[in-house]
Order: sequence, then C-alpha cells, then structure tokens
Amino acid sequence: MVTDRYGNPLHECTPETAGHLDRAVEALLHFSPEVEGAVGDALDSGPASPVAQSFAAYLGVLGTEPRDAAAARQRFDGYVAGTDLPALPLRERLHVAAAGAWLAGDLRRASGLLEELSAAYPTDALALAVGHQLDFFTGDAVRLRDRIGGALSAWDTADPHRGLVLGMYAFGLEESGHYRQAEEAGLAAVEQDPRDVWAIHAVVHTYEMQGRVSEGIGYLDARRSHWTRDNYLDVHNWWHYALYALEAGDTDTALAVYDATLHHEGSAGLAMELLDAAALLWRIRLAGARPTARWEALADAWAARADPPFYAFNDVHAVMSYVGAGRFGAAERLIADRRRWLAAGSTDTVTNRRMTADIGLPACEALLAHGRGDHAGVVELLWPLRRRLHEFGGSHAQRDALQRTLVDSALGCGRHDLARVLISERTGLRPDSSYNWSARARLADALGDTARAATARDHARTSAAAAAGALQPPSSGR
Repeated sequence: MVTDRYGNPLHECTPETAGHLDRAVEALLHFSPEVEGAVGDALDSGPASPVAQSFAAYLGVLGTEPRDAAAARQRFDGYVAGTDLPALPLRERLHVAAAGAWLAGDLRRASGLLEELSAAYPTDALALAVGHQLDFFTGDAVRLRDRIGGALSAWDTADPHRGLVLGMYAFGLEESGHYRQAEEAGLAAVEQDPRDVWAIHAVVHTYEMQGRVSEGIGYLDARRSHWTRDNYLDVHNWWHYALYALEAGDTDTALAVYDATLHHEGSAGLAMELLDAAALLWRIRLAGARPTARWEALADAWAARADPPFYAFNDVHAVMSYVGAGRFGAAERLIADRRRWLAAGSTDTVTNRRMTADIGLPACEALLAHGRGDHAGVVELLWPLRRRLHEFGGSHAQRDALQRTLVDSALGCGRHDLARVLISERTGLRPDSSYNWSARARLADALGDTARAATARDHARTSAAAAAGALQPPSSGR
C-alpha cells in the first residue's frame, strides 16, 4: 500500500505520484509557488489519484480567482464523471466531496467535510491546511482555532511538519483572542521552521492586535530573509509592515512599501494582492492623505478583472478602490450587479450569496456613502454590522479598515455618543495605539474639551514615537 509521508494510505497512487504529492503538501505549507508544479506532476503521473485531483481543485479556489476556479471545476467535473465515487476509501471520498463542494460555492459544506476527514485522519496535512484556509475565508475564528487544535495532539513531536501545523494553530488562537498562547505557539513554530511564513504572519497579527507595534516591526525586520521572497505571503506580510509604519506616523514608509511590493507596474493583478493594496490606501485616505495616482492605477487593475460575483470580501475592496479614485459610477455598477445576482435567486448553498447580502453589499454601500461625505449613511449601514463583519471572511486586522471607517463617520456626522463607545472599545484593547489616541483627540476637539484633546495628542505622539523604531522599507519591487 502506497502512503504519504505521514503514513496515510493513498488510493490509485504510485510511489512516484506519492512523492509528487508529498512535495506539493510541503510547498503548500510553506506557501511556496512550487506547489503548482508539484500538483501538476502528481496529476500527470497519477491522473486517477483522488487526492491529486482534489489537490488541483483546491488550488483552483484558494486564490479566490474566479477564472482559476472555473477552469478547476471543468477539469474536476471530468474526473468525477468517470469515477465510481462510492467505491473510494473514506479519506479520498471526503476529499473529493469537499473539493466538489468548494468548487460549487458551498464553502461551509466543504469546511464541514474536511473537519470530518481530519477527525478520522488528523495527520492529513492537506485537509488541515485547506480547511484552515476555508475557516479564514468564512471568518469562522472558533473553527480556525479548533480544527487545528483538535488534530495537534495526533502529531509526533519529532515530525518536522508539526511546527507548520502549530503555526496554523497560532493564527487560529490569535483570531480567537488568545494572544499570549498565540504568540507562544507562533514563536515556537518559527523556531522549528524559520521558513514558516504563516507562523510569522500569526505572530505579526498577535502584535498587531495588542498594539505592540515596535515589537512587530522588530520581529519582521529580524526575519526578512525568510518571509520576503519565494512565497505567496510576502506581499501580505509587507502589508502588515506598512500598517506598523502608519501606527508609527510614517506615511512615507507605508507608501514606499506600497510602491515596492503591494502594487506597481510589475504586479500580477491578483485579488489577494489588490485587496491588500486597497486596504492600505484606504487607511491612508482616512488619515487625510490623497495618493490620487495610486488610487487611479489600483482602480484600473480592479476594473480590468471584471469579476463576476464570487467572493464578497474582494468586492468590498474593489469598491474601496473605486471610491478612493473618485469613480463612484464604477462602484454603483458593481453594487447594482451584485443586487441583480441576488435577485436572480440562484442556489442558496452558494456561501457567497449570504456573505454578499448580509455584509458585502452594506459594506460596499457604506464605502460609497463615505466617499460622498454621507457620514450619517455610513453609520446607519455599519453600526448594526460592526460585530458581524467577520461573517464575510478575512482577519480582524483586515476588517479594521471598515471599523475605522465607522469611527471616522461617527465623528464626521456628530454622533459623538457612538464615537465615544467605539474609541473607548478600541483604546481598552490597544492602549498604545497612536490611531486610537488620535481618534480620541478628534472626539475631544468636537466636544470642546481642549485639555483632553491635548492629552490625547500627547499620547498619540508618544505612541507613534515608540513605534517608529528602525523602519526599513523595501528598496525595489518583488
């Protein structure tokens, strides 16, 4: 019986195909571009392998690229049509069912199937990694934590890949608010494997959520050689670096990061990178700057994609870019298109329908209202959603762009009661955040409390100075 490197049996698989699959899983866990070639080799050598076919299907959807998903679905449907699915062993049957569910748009069913698989085969690293990403895309913080936590005890401490699983656990812990445990797990994972960019990312999130900006900057700077090249996560980790720069009051460094890594002439126009670019520019916009040329180029990149309804989280960032560029008509057209799609009444098992109806569209409308200066409209749309934004995916750090938009508009329309609540919540969680103290100063100014405003500004300056550290922006593109 042929098995993978973890001892799990592989159906319809030769030793050659098993070797390619092991190489593919290794690359997936390290976010390495080599994963695509390895999966391709597995398919070429073992086209009947259910795991190879499922792996290829997962790659088609993990990037949230509609065209990739459509091509993957066509290929996968051809495989399924010629396969006796009930005759497959349990593990392979669950992989095929999960891949099919995700390709059909039912992310929550795919997640549940992979959770069932992990209960029976906890050392199936492919199932854990793909399920972990599904939990991220659906904003399910509890499952993001517990899927990995439930499998971790089955991993031998001597297995070098256990550290990579621990890195996933660190991110689930962070998104669930267990910051001390998340930091410990993430640091331990990176100690075991310095190339574990997801664990590095988990530690960075932990520092972000606690307002430990100078530590986050130092942590990223000390590990640049491990996270800045040869992986799919480098742009996103540079985005985190830029967020730290903004907290340090250094917009120039944040824009240097943007120009060198987030969006430039050599960028591929991938959704995952474009949404990071939009989220950074939107924060800079909220701070009062108007990087107009960058907004125009970014809006062009989103418009060139002409995405169909696929993932509401991406739609929100496309609208963010259109509004930032002053293209209100483009934002209105995207919103109208999604409304028509919802009205057409396609299957309710498509997870993105609920994400779009409940969170995506109101968020898009709020961004458009903010661009037009309708701050009361923003508050009306976002205040009821502020504790539900996780339902359309992403991380706390990513969704904070919308939370800050709500703070800005509560201040902008004179809803000082709501602004006080929001700022008080934020300051309680991150008392060293320069942004939070700047917002508090704005509120004090609006209330005519000059003494409190001055004190808050002093805190903001002190926090920014403490965070500044030794920021080192990238010198060139990827």
